[in-house]
Amino acid sequence: MSNEAVLREYMNTRTQVTYDDIDLVAKYILEKVKCRPKLGIICGSGLGKLADSVENKEIIPYSEIPGFPVSTVPGHEGKLVFGTLGGKNVILMQGRSHCYEGYPAQKTTLPVRVMHLMGVKTLFVTNAAGGINRNYNIGDIMIIKDHVNLAGFAGVNPLVGPNDTRFGPRFPPMSRAYDLNIRQLALRLAKGMGFGDFIREGVYSMMVGPNFETVTECRLLQIVGVDATGMSTVPEVLVAKHCGMTVFGMSLITNMVIMEYDVENTANHEEVLETGERRSKDLQKLVTAIVQELELN
Repeated sequence: MSNEAVLREYMNTRTQVTYDDIDLVAKYILEKVKCRPKLGIICGSGLGKLADSVENKEIIPYSEIPGFPVSTVPGHEGKLVFGTLGGKNVILMQGRSHCYEGYPAQKTTLPVRVMHLMGVKTLFVTNAAGGINRNYNIGDIMIIKDHVNLAGFAGVNPLVGPNDTRFGPRFPPMSRAYDLNIRQLALRLAKGMGFGDFIREGVYSMMVGPNFETVTECRLLQIVGVDATGMSTVPEVLVAKHCGMTVFGMSLITNMVIMEYDVENTANHEEVLETGERRSKDLQKLVTAIVQELELN
C-alpha cells in the first residue's frame, strides 16, 4: 500500500483529528505543489470565480486530500487553488463544507488548520449572505466588522473539546476578530474604484441551516444588530484567530431576507448563485487590489 493510501485510510478512521494528523495532511499537500502560500482565501457560494484571477495555478481537488471535507453544495467546486494573486503567494478554497452537510464544526474548519501549518498567516473569508439591514441592496458587498456566533449559543463551535496549545490558547479572545487595518484598506480601495454605492461595513451572523430563516428569526437578528446572515464563516474565523491568523471577511448580499409575515416571496439558492455571478468581477477586482497592497509576513 502506498504512503498516500496509508494516510487516506488512517485519516478516514480518525474520530478526533490531532495536531499531528493535521500536520501530516499539510505536508502531504505541500509535497504536491511548488507554491508556499502566506495568504488563504475561502470562497463562498457563487464566489469561486475569484480563482480566475490567480496566476501560475496548481490545483488539488478536495477529494484527493486525505481527511479533507468535500462540499456537496452547488456553487462550491471543491478545489484548492495555489498560485499568485496581486504578486503574493496564495491558496484559495473554491468552496467550503458546512455543518448542515452533516460535518461537525471541527471537520469543516480542518482546512484552516491545514493552511496554518502550511505557513498561511492571513485569512480572507468570503460568503454569500442574506441582507437583514433594510438599507442594504442585493449585490452589495459588506465588509465584516464583527459577528454573532448564534450557532455557538447552541454549542456548535470548532474549539469545543481538548485544546492543543500548539494551535492556540484555551480561551482565545474574539473582540478584534476582523483586522481593522485591512478593513480600512478595503473601504478606501473600494471607494477609489467607484464601489462606494454598494460597499458596506456591518455585522454577520451564522445560522446552521440548511433552511433559510423564518420571519421572526430575521426580526430577532435585526434587533440584536445583525446586518447580514449566512450559514458559514464564523467557525473558520474562530479557528483562524485561535491559530493567531490575521482575518478579513466580506459578505456578498445575494438576497434580502423575508421580514414580513404572510407574503408569497421566499429565499432560494438560485438567486444566491445568480448574484454571485453578477458581482464576481467586482469582487475579483477588489480582492486583488487589497492583496496587492498587503504586506504579508
